[in-house]
Amino acid sequence: MELLDKAKTYIAEKVADMPKPEASITDVDFKGVSRESVEYLAKVNVSNPYSTSIPICEIKYSFKSAAREIASGTIPDPGSLKASDTTLLNVLVKVPHSILLSLAKDIGADWDIDYQLDISLIIDLPVIGNFTIPLCQKGEIKIPTISDMFA
Repeated sequence: MELLDKAKTYIAEKVADMPKPEASITDVDFKGVSRESVEYLAKVNVSNPYSTSIPICEIKYSFKSAAREIASGTIPDPGSLKASDTTLLNVLVKVPHSILLSLAKDIGADWDIDYQLDISLIIDLPVIGNFTIPLCQKGEIKIPTISDMFA
């Protein structure tokens, strides 16, 4: 039994020391308006240290403002990370108009909201299996005005 525990510890240490993909949210911007929602685009850079491409299982996101979740979603099977390179992923966040209208009443005249965007990037690493890279960005973003909607 002691040998088995030593083997588990050895493997856990080796996995912990393995290079793993790293990611960062580089930008969150207003993208456009559809009939049902306002769209924001989050740009995520992911570096892959491996010489083979790595499949991305899914991307999950949660967009919060005023301490409440105003949008969430999952992007299933968004592609793969390029081998030994950096991949730019676009995460489209759709916020329903009704939620933005209630936020607009709360914020008054400046049309800026504080937000927190949480993204979980779930990738399929060889040997390890599914591996989640958690990302979080806080900032301030404009709610589109009527003129933005018809621009």
